[in-house]
Amino acid sequence: MEPRWLTYGKRLQAIASTGLHFARDQFDRERYDEIASIANEMLAKLGNVPVERIEGLLSDFAGGYATPKVDVRGAIVEGDKVLLVREKSDDRWALPGGFAEVGLSAAQNIEKELYEEAGLKVSVRRLYGVRHKASSSYSPDVRDFYKIFFLCDRVAGGEVQPRLGTSEALFFEKNKLPTLSRARTIERDVEAAFEYATDANRPAFFD
Repeated sequence: MEPRWLTYGKRLQAIASTGLHFARDQFDRERYDEIASIANEMLAKLGNVPVERIEGLLSDFAGGYATPKVDVRGAIVEGDKVLLVREKSDDRWALPGGFAEVGLSAAQNIEKELYEEAGLKVSVRRLYGVRHKASSSYSPDVRDFYKIFFLCDRVAGGEVQPRLGTSEALFFEKNKLPTLSRARTIERDVEAAFEYATDANRPAFFD
C-alpha cells in the first residue's frame, strides 16, 4: 500500500483538476488553484523533487473529470519461463506493456505493446487480473493507475527482439527472475502469470 499522505495528496490534486475543469465562478477557480498548489507541494515534498516535476507529470490537468490512468501488461508464459523486457529508462526488467492509447481496445493495446517492446505478434488469450497500483507494493507514484494484465501467445514463427524503449527481451524461469522495474512490475504479477497460464478456469483477480 502507498503511504497515506501520498494518497491524500493525489486525491486533493484530482479534486482540484476536476474542479478547475467545471468551475465557472472566478472565486471557485481561485480556491481550486490553491488546492492544486497545496497538493503539488505535498507531493513534491514526499518525493523530494521540485514542484515543477510534479506539475510536468499532469499533462491532462484540468482537462476533464480526473480519472486513473490505464497501464496494460502482457505475459507470455512458455513452459516454465515468462517473457520480460529490460527497460531503457532504468535498466530493469518488466512484463511488456505501457500506457493504453486512445482509439484501441485493451487487447489491441497489449498486442501493440508486445510488438513494440519485444518484436512479437501475439494473440490475446485472456484477461487475468486488474490491480490498483497504489494498493500494491509497486514503487510510489504521484499518478493513479489501474494495471490490466493479459495472458498472450506468440503467433507461430515470431522471434523475440527488443525494439522501442527496451534493450533486451528474454525468457526467465519463475525462480530466477532478474531485478524488476518495480514501478511497472512486481514479483506477484509474474507469479500470477504462471498460475493463470496453467489454470484456464481460474477467475481473474481484481482489487
